[in-house]
Amino acid sequence: MTLTSWDERVWRLRADPLVPGLAGGPLTGSSLAVPDVYDVAGLAMGAGNPDRLAAAKPADDDAPVVAALLAAGASLTGITQIDEFGYALTGANAHYGTPPNLPAPGRISGGSSSGSASAVALGEVSIGLGTDTAGAIRVPASYQGLFGIRTTHGTVTRAGMLPLAPSFDAVGWMTRTPGLLARVGRVLVPGGTTAAGRRWTTVPDLLDLADADVAAAVAAWRPGRMRTIAWPLDELGRWRDALVTLQAWEAWQVHGTWLESRLDTLGPEVRQRFERARAVSVEEAGTAHAVVDAARARIRELVGDRVVVLPATPTVAPALGAGLPERLAATRAPTLALTCIASIGGLPAVTVPLRTADDLPCGACLVAGPGRDHDLLDLVS
Repeated sequence: MTLTSWDERVWRLRADPLVPGLAGGPLTGSSLAVPDVYDVAGLAMGAGNPDRLAAAKPADDDAPVVAALLAAGASLTGITQIDEFGYALTGANAHYGTPPNLPAPGRISGGSSSGSASAVALGEVSIGLGTDTAGAIRVPASYQGLFGIRTTHGTVTRAGMLPLAPSFDAVGWMTRTPGLLARVGRVLVPGGTTAAGRRWTTVPDLLDLADADVAAAVAAWRPGRMRTIAWPLDELGRWRDALVTLQAWEAWQVHGTWLESRLDTLGPEVRQRFERARAVSVEEAGTAHAVVDAARARIRELVGDRVVVLPATPTVAPALGAGLPERLAATRAPTLALTCIASIGGLPAVTVPLRTADDLPCGACLVAGPGRDHDLLDLVS
């Protein structure tokens, strides 16, 4: 193993390669970035936090998805940075910095799978592994002009992956091409395409959640005959808020014991989020759980056998610089209103890169019923 120099905003560790892939597999010749929330044999996991990294013990084995990609021929280039504990959508890690956004210079990378997204966009690897709880694949893919997939909840094993909120956590990855996105899917996602319908559908009320430039780009994308339907979305804000509450509750159940005396090791944004998570009561969590359960059934009913096309994010990547916290706060609620549909539904979601009229990256998000991951990958490739 030969270590190479690296941008610490993108990489925690990089080599050429860190672990070579096996020869002769379907991913031979491809390179892989793994975010710092998956087990890699012999390495400690930091989850974007230096104190956790210092306290962690090296993993005995690779996470199964990492092992599967290595066995398929992908060579591991290194470990990428991530929002602390995967609990943000910005990529602005207080300890390691914000990874660069090559397709949109001067703008945030998006997170939490920020380092993997930037490594792919920069051309330093061909596959960026990530996680998606409430949009952590879809947001950076949209902001950086990448293809990405959040897999059906529970379809791909999360063993060896640090959880954030197990009710919503899912494995995902990003690439620059749809063909490679699908080839990785054939390695990691069991099963194949289904005979379910391929009706392309848009929902005007979901397009309206996006800024005009993003909505126009998504509306102009015509991969096939597009039908328009109306969804009763009066409950969407309640669904989003329930996801936020239940996600917070589960995040504290998972990490609260370790963080209770270490909240001061977190950056301000993530610390504030965990402090709110600590304050969620059992009753609030129970109420949120009931709302999420009902919403999941309703979302799956609405999606049916359609392929629903919606904006992956409501805006292009917010610009860095003065006023960023205010811009991020303004985009968070509409972003979660869009991403909560697949997260609550436990549905597969594929991001397709588009450009606005001002030539900035944005994305269309294709959502289908549970278990239709290969259908979506087949459609975009």
